[in-house]
Amino acid sequence: MSKIKLDVKIPISVLKEGDNFIVYTPALDLSTSAKTYKQALSRFNEAVEIFFEEILKKGTLEETLRELGWRQIKTGWQPPLVISQDLQRIRVTK
Repeated sequence: MSKIKLDVKIPISVLKEGDNFIVYTPALDLSTSAKTYKQALSRFNEAVEIFFEEILKKGTLEETLRELGWRQIKTGWQPPLVISQDLQRIRVTK
């Protein structure tokens, strides 16, 4: 039986781009896409698992998370917090 080394909630954004769904997390700077919402979430979860498996295997968990802005707290790790997500009008003129 394997020991759980990390148990956190990370913020995600789900976007619709044409016929595809994009799942992105700024906490890991990681994204994936698929034709359906459910499949995109499934692929995202798989990508996150692979991401953590690899950094654990390499022994770079702390270094990687710190580089991504995570903070180590008594009970584990805390990802950077998304304070807001909004639309910002940008106008470019010639």
